[in-house]
Amino acid sequence: MDIRTLPEPERDIYNKIKSKYQLTFDSLKVGGNKLRLLKIADIEEFLDGKDPFANVSEFPFWVKLWEAALVLSYVMSSLPEPKGKTVLELGAGLGAPGLAAAAAGFEVTISDYEAIIMDFQRVSAAASGLHNITFTHLDWLNPPELVPFDILIGAEILFREEFFAPLLTLFKKYLKPDGFIYLAHDARRQSLPLFLKQAQKDFDITLNKQVIKKPDQTITIIVNRLSRKKA
Repeated sequence: MDIRTLPEPERDIYNKIKSKYQLTFDSLKVGGNKLRLLKIADIEEFLDGKDPFANVSEFPFWVKLWEAALVLSYVMSSLPEPKGKTVLELGAGLGAPGLAAAAAGFEVTISDYEAIIMDFQRVSAAASGLHNITFTHLDWLNPPELVPFDILIGAEILFREEFFAPLLTLFKKYLKPDGFIYLAHDARRQSLPLFLKQAQKDFDITLNKQVIKKPDQTITIIVNRLSRKKA
């Protein structure tokens, strides 16, 4: 991609990031729309052998485009009647599902907790030509006041049990009464059933599976849809 085509604010952000990391853009086609995701070029070198299923507290989940995020991107691109509906992506990382939702026509808010992550997201949105996205810093332990959303989404966000209760509080705080939550996770994520067991007290939950076959492995992604239990 020609960086000179970026708007000046995002070009300045790109140059700031580039002073720290080697960068590349991934092209992602979702639902007929082309997205450009800014990423660290050599992820394996950056991760230095860290295992996302071993020590989750040390793994920088935001640097990788996860299979769950890809699946959730396709889910968002296929939802009906996006016009006028609002989406909040939680723990967005590279933000592919939120970008896909914006490209499909939703009004999207992408959130995360660290400035550097949000810089990547802003550049990706600009590079993808998307203007119906806002960005907000969101600390799950001290959440800001936001207008409730039609849809909440998250990919690979259930990796630390101490955040389960705060996340459920966010769901109740930010979801409209008739809204939906879409979560996508690798089936190997052992925390997923633990979280869903807590969530089912307040939410009705459905489950779908998507199998991704790669030359060296087969990955099963679980997509859960949550809605508030009716009184």
